[in-house]
Amino acid sequence: MNIVCCIKQVPDTAQVRIDPETNTLMRAGVESICNPYDLVAAECAVKIAHESKGRVTVITMGIPQAESALRECLALGADDAVLLSDRAFAGADTLATSAALSAAISRISESDPVSLVICGKQAVDGDTAQTGPGIASRLGYTLLTNVISIEKTDSSKNTMTVRRETGAGSEIIESKLPALITVELNCVEPHYPSLPELVASVRKEIPVWTAEMLNVAPGKIGLKGSPTSVKTIFAPPQRKGGPVFDCSESGAAESVRSLLKKLLKDEPGIVELAANGGKSNA
Repeated sequence: MNIVCCIKQVPDTAQVRIDPETNTLMRAGVESICNPYDLVAAECAVKIAHESKGRVTVITMGIPQAESALRECLALGADDAVLLSDRAFAGADTLATSAALSAAISRISESDPVSLVICGKQAVDGDTAQTGPGIASRLGYTLLTNVISIEKTDSSKNTMTVRRETGAGSEIIESKLPALITVELNCVEPHYPSLPELVASVRKEIPVWTAEMLNVAPGKIGLKGSPTSVKTIFAPPQRKGGPVFDCSESGAAESVRSLLKKLLKDEPGIVELAANGGKSNA
């Protein structure tokens, strides 16, 4: 089975700050990491490849610095990696990004048809969850989103079975290949690479593909192929803390009386729900 895993290098969200004047991300001094969802996707891809005696190619679109994210996935056990890097890709939104990635997957399929594409559910810097479905739509692959476990892959029947999360719980689906799945963080836990795996990932040659090498119209990639743009970005307002009733100062009884008084005045509906065992009269 030939598997492609799409990843993205993102700024470490724990260190991201917003410029109060320009409302843009302050990237200076912020470490770049491999998107956590994509590390799970890479681990899933490697696991399936081992079981099906297949191969995994990891691809990403970005600046040369993104090579480090590819090597992190190579250390997890991926066989090959490809970096899409070109000024023509700059300014891409999710639509243009999916166009470039799907073109790269099509090129990989020329020598060995790709049966499965795995992506993280979303990138932590944008949280759109649109790139994976966009790739599936362009390639005509079956799309399975929010996957929380890989139940089975059957090469003889050319099918795979997954468990995916839904708003009402979870469901098990069997799908024909080729398919694209997007995985949740709890699908698998990425392992810590061994020293030999780390050394091998550093020595691996990673080819760089330019826009000219992909069979895609220039107007479909980069800024020209991006109909959406970010008008502004801002940090959400800090939430104010709720009232505090300190038993050590006024005693437990007084604190309870103060709490009930507050609830009866500001949140009468909560008291009604509590009295009805959580059921509303509406």
